[in-house]
Amino acid sequence: MNLHFDLFDLKLFVYVADARSLTRGAEKACISLAAASTRIKQMEEAVGGKLLHRSAQGVSLTAAGQAVLYHAKRVMQQMEHLRCDMQDFGKGIKGHVRVFANTTSITEYLPQKLAGFLTQHPAVQVDLREYLSEEIVRAVADGEADIGILAGDVHTGELDARPFGRNQLVLVVPAAHHLAGAPSVAFADTLDEQHVGLHHGSAIHRFLQRRAELAGRGFNPRIQVSSFEAICLMIEAGVGVGVLPASSAQRLSMAMRIATVALSDAWAERELKLIARSREQLPASARELFDHLVAP
Repeated sequence: MNLHFDLFDLKLFVYVADARSLTRGAEKACISLAAASTRIKQMEEAVGGKLLHRSAQGVSLTAAGQAVLYHAKRVMQQMEHLRCDMQDFGKGIKGHVRVFANTTSITEYLPQKLAGFLTQHPAVQVDLREYLSEEIVRAVADGEADIGILAGDVHTGELDARPFGRNQLVLVVPAAHHLAGAPSVAFADTLDEQHVGLHHGSAIHRFLQRRAELAGRGFNPRIQVSSFEAICLMIEAGVGVGVLPASSAQRLSMAMRIATVALSDAWAERELKLIARSREQLPASARELFDHLVAP
C-alpha cells in the first residue's frame, strides 16, 4: 500500500470527522465542498476502502476512518509541537519540554530536580502542568506531554515507565486533636471532620473527591488554600484536618503544632513513576531531562 497523505488532507479529515459533516469540515478548512469531497475520495482510494459512511444526517467514521483519525490527530499534535519548538529556537530557546505531573511530584520532588537541570541547561524551557495520574497517562500516550510523573497503581500500558520514588498520604490534625496519637485511620472515617484542602483545580483535591465518592461519601473542604504550608497553618489554628503527602507533613510538623496519622487505605501508599512514550524517541532536550530525573 502506497499512502500519500499531505498535512492538509489530514487536517481536513480531522475537521470533517469532528464536525461529522463534510460541508462544515470543508468550511473550516476554507475550501469548497467539491474540493473537500475529492480529497476525501483520494484518501479512500489510497487506503483501498471507505473512511466515511455518508448519509443525509452527515458522516460517521468507518473502522478505517477511526484509525486514520487517531493517527491524523497525533500527526497534527506533533506538528503543533514542532511549530512551538521552532518559535522557541527563534527566541534563543534551545528546547521545549512538556511535563505533566501530579500534585505531590510538583510540590515535593520537582523543584530541586528541575532547578539542577535548568541551571545546567539555561536555554531549555519546561512547561510544567498539574494533572491527575490517569490524565497524565493519556496525555503522554497521545503526545500532548513529553514526560509524565504520576502516583499510584495506574496502568501505563506500553509506555516507558521508570521508578521515581515513593510517598504516602497521611492525615494531618491539630496537636490536641482526638485522633493525634492514633496508629491509623481510614479516610472514610475522617469525612465527618471539617477538612482543609487545596483548591478545586488541584490534582490531589480531585483525587480525594473521587476516593470519597467511591466510599459513598462527599468531600467538601471547609476551606481551600493554595499550598500545603497554608493547609497546615489552618490545621494548627484548629480550622480542621487535612490529607497531605507524608514528606510535606513531616517537614511542616517540625515548625508547627500538628500531628500526622497514617491512613489505613491501601491507595494511601503510592509509588511514583516517570513515564514517556519512548525514552529513545524523545527530542534531545526532553531525553536529557528524562535521564536527569531518573538519576538518583
